[in-house]
Amino acid sequence: MSDGLTVPKAILFDWDNTLVDNWLCIHAALNATLRAMGHAEWTIEESRLRVRASLRDSFPVMFGDRWEEAQAVFHEAFRTHHLDMLRVLDDAAAVLQALHQDGVSLFVVSNKTGGYLRREAEALDWTRYFKRLVGAQDASADKPNRACIDFALEGSLIEPAPDVWFLGDAAIDMRCALAADCTPILVGTPPEDEDFSDARPHCHVDDLNQFFRLYSSIKERHF
Repeated sequence: MSDGLTVPKAILFDWDNTLVDNWLCIHAALNATLRAMGHAEWTIEESRLRVRASLRDSFPVMFGDRWEEAQAVFHEAFRTHHLDMLRVLDDAAAVLQALHQDGVSLFVVSNKTGGYLRREAEALDWTRYFKRLVGAQDASADKPNRACIDFALEGSLIEPAPDVWFLGDAAIDMRCALAADCTPILVGTPPEDEDFSDARPHCHVDDLNQFFRLYSSIKERHF
């Protein structure tokens, strides 16, 4: 699992389903949008599998010329409850605290709209851990385009490279990492319906606890 890994100079985290779980709110807001636009609702399983790209990339495909109307409906539904329904994944707070204390530069690169992302981080008192939190529409392009990684690292004196790890739960995260020559690490059980053939992670961990054990083993090996 750790073959070829070096101590990370920086770690980029995806947000939803990597550090936090806000799927119930995402799902509810999406179904409110689908209803308003005359589409059939999705199950929670369908939402988890299908929601990968940012709104500005996915909604024009889903809703055509009415995508901005759909976006407004989604935002109205999501902003009402996203903080109330936010849940921290097991070990996330402890892992972030430990990495921060170790002096690892931490960033977030998410396809959640940037304003919501930063409000959630503030509500959790996590902004102190991250050099920058980048969400959808913050950079010139969203994941899987490398522009969001370049924007996250801009001004940090850290260049995208294999000693920058990208931890995420989906193929879109792996594609983004590979596009920027960073090391992609997949967390969680990969969905069977998702294609990783062009987005192979360097390694896979079951959860954040296993990820931190991996990080610790690499650190001990090199120091």
